[in-house]
Amino acid sequence: MGEAFDYQAVVESVAAAPTRTALQELRNQWVGKKGWITEQMKGLSRLSPEERRERGALLNQWREAVLEALTNREEALLDAEERATLAAEGLDLTLPGRRPQAGLLHPMTRVRRRVEDVLLRLGFSLAYGPQVETEWYNFEALNMPADHPARDMQDSFFVDVPGLVLRTQTSPVQIRSMERHQGRLPVKIMAPGVTYRRDDDATHVPMFQQVEGLVVDTAISLADLTGTLTVMVHELLGSQVGTRFRPSYFPFTEPSVEMDVTCAVCEGSGCRVCKGTGWVEILGSGIVHPVVLKNGGYDPDEVSGFAFGMGIERVAMRLFGLDDLRLLYQNDLRYLERFQSGGGRGIS
Repeated sequence: MGEAFDYQAVVESVAAAPTRTALQELRNQWVGKKGWITEQMKGLSRLSPEERRERGALLNQWREAVLEALTNREEALLDAEERATLAAEGLDLTLPGRRPQAGLLHPMTRVRRRVEDVLLRLGFSLAYGPQVETEWYNFEALNMPADHPARDMQDSFFVDVPGLVLRTQTSPVQIRSMERHQGRLPVKIMAPGVTYRRDDDATHVPMFQQVEGLVVDTAISLADLTGTLTVMVHELLGSQVGTRFRPSYFPFTEPSVEMDVTCAVCEGSGCRVCKGTGWVEILGSGIVHPVVLKNGGYDPDEVSGFAFGMGIERVAMRLFGLDDLRLLYQNDLRYLERFQSGGGRGIS
């Protein structure tokens, strides 16, 4: 084709290429590895220096013109393909987007945070302990030796390693906290966490959440305990809630009392949840037993304290008006969505 090469005609053919496949064929034909212009440039070495300069300048001019035409046409084809795709999809940019489904905290998480907030305002600090506990911390340090009948009542979950048990209460954190304080006063902690017992009915579940409270100082009395618990319950459930204290027995406290509140389902008239009494136990408590103080590193002749353990699920029953705790742990979103906008009595 020599000097008669009409690069304008080539540029026009590139500009008219109907598809990117046709465009690639033209690229290969003229500027590819074996394209005509590429082959012409390879032959420049056979020309004289003067012819090489003249011929090389001309070939470079043709090559740049063809490459520019190829680039422009490729961009135009890509743009056309994108427009065709958008038109085929029928995308209407004026339509509103899909709103993501709003999540929510689990009801038990919200109740636990509320309990923590009340106790923090009463001057308690947070403390934690392991869920897999030693028998010493879970039983023996709390005045429950191996032959104590209270250990049978808890129907504990033991693990394969001897001496270890899934904790049946958050009370072991009492001992661990007293050990960390090393005799300093006061000790005023709350210990929220998961506990395990072989219970399963409308008001008990095998894995449940508990918050333990402990105060150790000089001259702590039962009046300090009942006053603190009454304020706490009224902050949690409202001042209209009825409360009562009943004598009870716990190995780690002496004297011991249980605290009841009016049933959330029947409001005190009697139902299956409260077993016809109109009252539901919300927590157990008492004055810390001297043996427990001694095991924690304190002299029971110089200091005293009170402790309480509350099932957070019992608070949830009252706040949400529930008649069966087990529904909270079945992961049924239809049920849990009831609590998305508060869903209960004054909890946000």
